[in-house]
Amino acid sequence: MRLALDLAAQAGQVGEVPVGAVIVHQQGRCIAQGENRRQRTHDPTAHAEIVALRQAGLALGTWYLNDCTLYVTLEPCPMCAGALVNARIGRLVYGASDPKAGAIDSVIQIPTSAAANHRFPVVGGVLADECRELLQTWFRQRRQSN
Repeated sequence: MRLALDLAAQAGQVGEVPVGAVIVHQQGRCIAQGENRRQRTHDPTAHAEIVALRQAGLALGTWYLNDCTLYVTLEPCPMCAGALVNARIGRLVYGASDPKAGAIDSVIQIPTSAAANHRFPVVGGVLADECRELLQTWFRQRRQSN
């Protein structure tokens, strides 16, 4: 999660919403990482999780990520939660909850819905205070500069 926080901070420094993600394969080997890149790539799907999922698929030569854990600083949105189900992610660990758009536990629960054809264990709240503070500080600074 510390690496995901570092990636999130880097994204925030270049004007992206500060969210970072890391995918770890068996025995703790980091195979992919991502940070929000929507502003830089002009791509609405370039969330940290999606960037990391794409890298992991390329690294493993498959889209089946059932032996992987995704660490992300913010609870995934509906798009990312759906992608995690489709990728057959092995486990999700996230930092801060997202009371506005969280699609794991907060607003809706995509991974446990009847429509989900894959379920995975979830651990929320890891370094939550640090993850939340990074986001809140970034948004506060954006509001003050506008």
